Amino acid sequence: MDYLIGIDVGTTSTKALLYDIDGNVIAKANKGYTLYQNVPDMAEEDPDEIFNATISALQEITAKAVDGKVKAISWSAQQHSLIGLDKNFKPLTRTITWADNRAERVAAEYKENGKGFEAYSKTGLPIHPMGPFYKLLWLRRDKPELFDKVAYWVGIKEYIIWKYTGVLKEEVSMAAATGLLNMEKVDWDDSILEEVGVKRSQLPELVEITDKFQGIKSEYAKVIGVDEDVYFVMGATDGALSTFGVGAIETGVLAINVGTSAAVRTFVDKPLVDPKARIYCYPIMNGKYLIGGPINNGGIIFSWAHDALFGAEQEAAKMLKMDSFDMLTEIASKVPVGSNGLIFHPYLGGERAPLWDANARGSFFGLNRNHTRADMIRAVLEGIVYNLYSVTLALKEVTGDPKSILAAGGFVRSKLATQMMADVFENDVIIPESYESGSLAAMFIAKMALGLESDIADIKKYLGKETVYKPNEEAFARYRKLMPIYLRLSRSFGEEYKAIADYQREFND
Repeated sequence: MDYLIGIDVGTTSTKALLYDIDGNVIAKANKGYTLYQNVPDMAEEDPDEIFNATISALQEITAKAVDGKVKAISWSAQQHSLIGLDKNFKPLTRTITWADNRAERVAAEYKENGKGFEAYSKTGLPIHPMGPFYKLLWLRRDKPELFDKVAYWVGIKEYIIWKYTGVLKEEVSMAAATGLLNMEKVDWDDSILEEVGVKRSQLPELVEITDKFQGIKSEYAKVIGVDEDVYFVMGATDGALSTFGVGAIETGVLAINVGTSAAVRTFVDKPLVDPKARIYCYPIMNGKYLIGGPINNGGIIFSWAHDALFGAEQEAAKMLKMDSFDMLTEIASKVPVGSNGLIFHPYLGGERAPLWDANARGSFFGLNRNHTRADMIRAVLEGIVYNLYSVTLALKEVTGDPKSILAAGGFVRSKLATQMMADVFENDVIIPESYESGSLAAMFIAKMALGLESDIADIKKYLGKETVYKPNEEAFARYRKLMPIYLRLSRSFGEEYKAIADYQREFND
């Protein structure tokens, strides 16, 4: 029997899934690594630590392919990462991730002088320090000696594939997320490259997401347990594949993915520019453009509340042999819709869409003496959903009302959180049975690359049964009154976000 692997190199861990040729999951593995945040606004990872995590994950699942061979490994990865390599392809930097905000001052300057919107209009990359466009400007300005030493600029997926194979390529969706690709021409933009001081020769060869090649290095073939003729399939960004992987193929079908971070996305058939630059637009494949808003503060905010506010409950959960996150969800479910008038803004890591403000900070609003930690944990969950909805409002101005909503990610495995989403959005929310949407879509791209599938829409037959959450009229009536307050507050705090962020940077004891 032949097998296929879909591997997703995420922000906090790498997930690898082994599929049989019919798309059934045979084995899965998940390997974590460190996010280095030694100074304010830093968010880096060690590229070789991530590479080793992929080896470990692949070793674990290929051991289950006992009656056949792995035909192809297809790749998904986090967007917006940047690594500088020397002429021998050795890293001169760690992986500067999407969550790194040290280019904030450069992005603010480009937003102020209009050059940021000019770049956005060409590339679809919003004006924010997450983008390699802004990271390169920052490095060129603040670390010129390092910048001048770099022979090649790549992302984490390109580095890993090069290390396995010696082949340096970059597929279109990942290239689009750098802010260096012209979204109309689907090619590196010469004026943008001149702006950041990078030559075409310093960037990988551009290819399609279904591009495949053979030739894994023998030492790695032996270590991970595959033949040397295994195909490497380029795959795509986690954003594109997570959208494909829930079946959100048609324009107007909204995909919401909430993992550590989160995103709201849909596909359109041509480049679209938001006059307010609140959403991105990236070419993916064959006339399909991914448009949407990425969110820093997804499930990681629930994890923060779990650790910061509910230490005693964690100990109780251990004694009861119960998952502590499930315990918190159960506590939140006892609180009325709207958390007794408590609103939480979940901007603990700055925010991308819809604010695009790296200085944004979190807050509880409406807190009074009657509120309890139970109210607070429900407000945290609701705040995450409010933030998703606020991105959807911006997206609707450009693409129109959604036809349907499909959701995936660890967050929507909670029935309470998913029902909140249906109630706030006042729309049915559909959850496919297969929640590992990125790895599933990577597997399907491998099938397309091998000629076993021809139409991306056919991925729907691999999604399994659907669960539908319908909005509750009494609940959304309450949320209608709270959402305007949430939105007005988030839009009015801009100057104070900067002031408190500057304070935190100055007094980083």
